[in-house]
Amino acid sequence: MISVGAPDETRERAALAVWFGGTSVACWLCCPFWILVCFIALPLALVGLVRACIEYRASRSGRASRPRAIVGGVLSLLGATAAIAYMIFLANHPDLPVQG
Repeated sequence: MISVGAPDETRERAALAVWFGGTSVACWLCCPFWILVCFIALPLALVGLVRACIEYRASRSGRASRPRAIVGGVLSLLGATAAIAYMIFLANHPDLPVQG
């Protein structure tokens, strides 16, 4: 948990893993152009994973919420896995993006 006396900036930055992870997953659900989404979702998911690790370490000293860090990490991992799986699928089927 964030301490009561923590500045607002610390509280806002403490949930960035959830935002990055949620955005990487939401891209897959909202945009039908998956060939474009995989190049947007992968960097967002990787940043979310890094933020989740940072927030998880900060949760040990009470500066961040551990459940939020775990949720952000899971969402980011899901978005990254989907992006990598789709890139592998495209690599195995190179003629697919050309088909309109």
